[in-house]
Amino acid sequence: MNKPIRVAIIHYWFVGRGGGERVVESLAELYPQADLFSLVADRATLAPELSERRLQTSFLDAIPFARKFHRHFIFLHPLALEQFDLSNYDLVISSESGPAKGVITSSKTCHICYCHSPMRYIWDMYPQYRRGMGFFVGTVFSVVSHYLRLWDHASAQRVDHFVANSRFIASRIRKYYGRESTVIHPPVEVSRGAISDRIDDYYLAVSRLVDYKRIDLAVRCCTELGRPLRVIGDGPEYQSLKRIAGPTVTFLGHLPDAELRDQMMHCRALLFPGEEDFGIVPLEVQSCGRPVIAYGAGGALETVRGAGIGESIPSGATGIFFFEQSADGLMEAVRWFEANEKSFSPSLIHEHSKQFDKIHFQEQFRQFAESALAEFAKPRSV
Repeated sequence: MNKPIRVAIIHYWFVGRGGGERVVESLAELYPQADLFSLVADRATLAPELSERRLQTSFLDAIPFARKFHRHFIFLHPLALEQFDLSNYDLVISSESGPAKGVITSSKTCHICYCHSPMRYIWDMYPQYRRGMGFFVGTVFSVVSHYLRLWDHASAQRVDHFVANSRFIASRIRKYYGRESTVIHPPVEVSRGAISDRIDDYYLAVSRLVDYKRIDLAVRCCTELGRPLRVIGDGPEYQSLKRIAGPTVTFLGHLPDAELRDQMMHCRALLFPGEEDFGIVPLEVQSCGRPVIAYGAGGALETVRGAGIGESIPSGATGIFFFEQSADGLMEAVRWFEANEKSFSPSLIHEHSKQFDKIHFQEQFRQFAESALAEFAKPRSV
């Protein structure tokens, strides 16, 4: 009988439940023997399937307020990750975005990194983050980021295999780390989606309310057009978004999963104005048979079967793309959608979402990991 493999899953931090945490939940389900490691963790946010697992956090977790201000400790992230003892594991899976892949593994351990994105705030989005800081904080951040980039690139060479969550992220991995990767789209529980006979008169935006998600475009668009918009989510941009919102915009805050699904089932369409690495929300909405009006960049190009503004809507289309990331661009897309709204089939939209279901992710990852472990176990020629 083959000895069960010893598995460790490294996640950057557990302080909420977003797409990254859902990937970890699926991986943990795939590997019930896996132990969890994280820089910091708020155990109250853990899903039930993770709460009973052995979870080891770094020394950062003992620092007051580190869970809330974990990003302020980025200069300590490399040191903290490198303190984890992973020498007894056969397979290490790092869930990378914040970072996580920088752990040190044994020469006998196969390390697979599931990459949601190279760290945005030191690579792609560094200028945006830097512009939002004062002189002193910005200067410190610039110096720390310089050295963190060196470590981030070096630590990428510790990984045996990269898995990217989209072709878009695979291109980032190639650019910043010089590594090739295999694309396995993240898990989406599309089986929970259901089509409703009742469609209400409102658009929907679902997101953490942070700057790069560009929810401000949805708010400005619907305020200008006088269209009802429901915004679900919370975050640091909440107050600024409230200030620019007109009377047709309603903020619902964070909603439980069942209420969120109900809002998705009955909306006219989802407004998705940001450039995302992948984007799970558009697929959740499509699983409810509802179309997506998305900015035509990033992961949306892989998850939405769309037509551009002015193009005829093909059979099986699941959304509309706009390519000028502005309120005017989104308004034009909304108008084009409304002129062609009857061209979208809820049943075909729902069917499209099925290819991204969690069972496909788990099967693809299992096969990939088995192949990687088999290759890793082969004797190396001298």
